[in-house]
Amino acid sequence: MQIVGVASAFPVNRYPQEAITGALKAHWGDRLTHPELLDRLHSRARVKQRYLAFPLERYPQFENFGETNRAWLEAAAELAERAIDGALVRAGMDRAELDAIYVVSVTGVASPSLDARLINRMGLRSDIKRTPIFGVGCVGGAIGLTRAADYVRAYPAESAVIVAVELCSLTIQRDDLTTVNLIASGLFADGACAVIVAGGDRAAGDTGNLRGRGGVRPARNPRILGSRSFFYPQTEEIMGWEISEKGFAIVLSEKLPALIRSRLGGDVDTFLAGHGLKRGDLGNWVIHPGGPRVIEAVEEALDLHNGELARSWECLERVGNLSSASVLCVLEETLVEHRPEAGAYGLILAMGPGFCAEMLLVQW
Repeated sequence: MQIVGVASAFPVNRYPQEAITGALKAHWGDRLTHPELLDRLHSRARVKQRYLAFPLERYPQFENFGETNRAWLEAAAELAERAIDGALVRAGMDRAELDAIYVVSVTGVASPSLDARLINRMGLRSDIKRTPIFGVGCVGGAIGLTRAADYVRAYPAESAVIVAVELCSLTIQRDDLTTVNLIASGLFADGACAVIVAGGDRAAGDTGNLRGRGGVRPARNPRILGSRSFFYPQTEEIMGWEISEKGFAIVLSEKLPALIRSRLGGDVDTFLAGHGLKRGDLGNWVIHPGGPRVIEAVEEALDLHNGELARSWECLERVGNLSSASVLCVLEETLVEHRPEAGAYGLILAMGPGFCAEMLLVQW
């Protein structure tokens, strides 16, 4: 199994963090009794800029969940299409060559689901196998990539695409002044990322089609060697959404960093041991940039203190937390701009509601 194409797509509306902070302060006005708290939380998010699906002035016009959900469907379809097409270009493929599609999103709902709408919008094959994935939050990109890899393992002559698209800006609760919502308002953003995985028979003899931003072709595509899921029982309260007539209200427990520190190291070791490896054998880490406290907890749990998670920090600063799409954006940055040496082992890892972790072992 090989990763043969990966590409991200972002809205045209890009704002520095200070502009978003200022817009929220103007919206909340006197209701925000401690505006300095918002300034402090947003500055500590380590996000320099974010892409939003709509101009800042549009958001106060949304009156209910129905309106934001319709806006999600409109913008998500366009971003997902661009991300898939970008991945196809880098893979040297066309739309008709896709045999399966996995669509991940947790910031909107639709029936028919978004994958069905993409098939119509993009003219994908009528026999394409489709799987929508909802409710898994930040772990969704890794879960979708695992499921796509499972598919091409079963059908080695075929290819699958996974696209994660999130419009987190549409979920911000505009009347919620709790600390959790203030943190979310400075962290989450909008974007999409798609990855194409090819089965072993299809990829046989391929010397690598993935092209960098300068058109450079690497030696070969990275192989997926295995995956592992870890579910932590009785941790439902750690992360997720409270969904009501007001839309999606974030659930984010202060217990999360402690859970990561206590569990992640042992779980990574268990996964690697199954492949005869240890942490020291890895030359690269592709980790979901959940936020400063999450990245720091991962660094401590895995004893990574020499810049191993630089790509995660860079993606957080450049685009914010894209929920399910973030880990795939870190993967794109790694593949295109900071590709490891041929033969090096790497780990793709994301965590999310459940609480759970999803891991993939790759070799570049």
